Amino acid sequence: MDIINNFGLDPFLLGTQVVNFLVILFVLKKFLYKPILELLKKRENTIKEGLAQAEAASIRLEKVIEDEKRILRGAQEQAKKIIESAKNEALEVSRQIREDSKKQTEKMISDAQDQIARESHETERRLSVYVSKIATSLLEKALSEFFSEKEQKEVLTKALKIVKKTN
Repeated sequence: MDIINNFGLDPFLLGTQVVNFLVILFVLKKFLYKPILELLKKRENTIKEGLAQAEAASIRLEKVIEDEKRILRGAQEQAKKIIESAKNEALEVSRQIREDSKKQTEKMISDAQDQIARESHETERRLSVYVSKIATSLLEKALSEFFSEKEQKEVLTKALKIVKKTN
């Protein structure tokens, strides 16, 4: 105790201060320390849940990004197929149009050739009739000087038969 007295401490005051400290410690532990610890644990749990949710959200985001990329690749492939299909259809339509126009051209040429042949045949027939008339007229004039009327008719009839056979 001499040591305590040498330092200028009063043992009674020291004892009361220790008792006061223990009472305050008990009161703080009972009414303040436990609620603060509970509040800190709740906050820690909330933070852990938030981190877990953030991690889950990050994983979902990666999945969504991956799905988006997959969907975009599928859409690009489908677009390529549609474009290729449209090109093929356009080529087919173009080919069909060329074939149709070729057929129409060939039909027009054939029709024109048929018409030319008909007109040519008709012209030949008319020309033949005209030449026959001229020949008959010339023959009549020429025969009138050399033959009688009866002989002229016989010669003309024979000449007409020969002309008709050649036509």
